[in-house]
Amino acid sequence: MTRNAKINTLLLFLVAALAVLPLALGLGDGEEEPFTGADAQAESAITELKPDYEPWFSPLYEPPSGEIESALFALQAALGAGVLAYYFGVRKGRRQGLAQAAAASADPAGSAAGPATGSAATTAAES
Repeated sequence: MTRNAKINTLLLFLVAALAVLPLALGLGDGEEEPFTGADAQAESAITELKPDYEPWFSPLYEPPSGEIESALFALQAALGAGVLAYYFGVRKGRRQGLAQAAAASADPAGSAAGPATGSAATTAAES
């Protein structure tokens, strides 16, 4: 197994552990909503500490249901993943292009074009 394969396997196990351990250890037991986000937890803590607190401003758009909110969050995550994948793909393509250009400039005859041209010239000379 190569070094990269070992690292990828280890990362896969770590991600799986992050997903499974909170459920296996029962970290959300005894709560109304066991795995709420930080926003909801902060809001409940603020209203508990200071019940007459007034927010400074309200959200620009509040979805009509939790399902729509989850779908919008998933869409945002997918768009972000797409942008990152595009960036890394362009970066890798540029790096490969530079490596090919450097290899082509180091071999002025061109290793791919050289033998083909030579064999065609040999065939033409034989006829």
